Amino acid sequence: MNPALPHHTFDKYLDVLFPYAYNILGVVDDAKDAVQEVLMKHLSGSNEQVKDEKSYLIKSVINRAINLKTQQKKTVRSKELWLPEPVATDDAADRNLHLDEVLSYSLLVLMERLSAVERAVFILRESFDYSHAEIAEILTITEEHSRKLLSRAKASIFKPAPKRTKLPDTHAREVLEQFLSAIRQRDTQKLESIMAADIRFYADGGGKVPLAASICLGATQVAALQIMIYHRFLQSANILYTVVNHQPALLTFVNNRLTSCSVFDLHPELGTLLQINVVLDPDKLKILKQIHFPS
Repeated sequence: MNPALPHHTFDKYLDVLFPYAYNILGVVDDAKDAVQEVLMKHLSGSNEQVKDEKSYLIKSVINRAINLKTQQKKTVRSKELWLPEPVATDDAADRNLHLDEVLSYSLLVLMERLSAVERAVFILRESFDYSHAEIAEILTITEEHSRKLLSRAKASIFKPAPKRTKLPDTHAREVLEQFLSAIRQRDTQKLESIMAADIRFYADGGGKVPLAASICLGATQVAALQIMIYHRFLQSANILYTVVNHQPALLTFVNNRLTSCSVFDLHPELGTLLQINVVLDPDKLKILKQIHFPS
């Protein structure tokens, strides 16, 4: 066992390293497994030559996560929509994890367009403020290549990447209350008025849950879809407001079973709905359910 990493510091490193792995992988258990694998390997090895333990572990976790993300992308079918697993960042969240460094949900969705290495460069530079020299050392590439990867990543996601929605939480909650009220009353005009004209709707059932639609575009179509889904399937559901990945969200419970997490992207000034991402894959909901309804 490596004496430089006693057991009582294992959890500390686990919490610090989690955001690096999760922001690349988008799956909580996979991120924790990657971190634990790196830590256990470090614990069992001889690492006298490691001068900066934290930097060494960050580098190891990032490279392990890149390999896992590359494998993950190969297992997802080309026509299959894949959404990240949402992480609680409200008062019920795991405060041991460094959740401030967990990226916004909208940004994680956008980053699915990137390769695993592009994603890592983008995260390290834009979220953790690493220099290109530091990124080059971590990924074993040149500084010039790091700059090119960052430029390519920014071009792929097409817009600035704030960590979280700037709209105050109270305002965001009011918007979602209006959203639910309009759906319940079948008020299409009201519902469309709080949506951007080009609103986007995405749903991920993980191949396990039948979907009314996985993609829907435009206020007219999205409003009609939301009203249809609610009145056909969710009139008796319990719908709770929460915050995941620093964004407003709604958890839908049917017979005390968490069936979906809808994450909303709101315009930071106008408060209109820009995008709705709905996670129905039960594997991506189990941790949220444990937080809100612990057994």
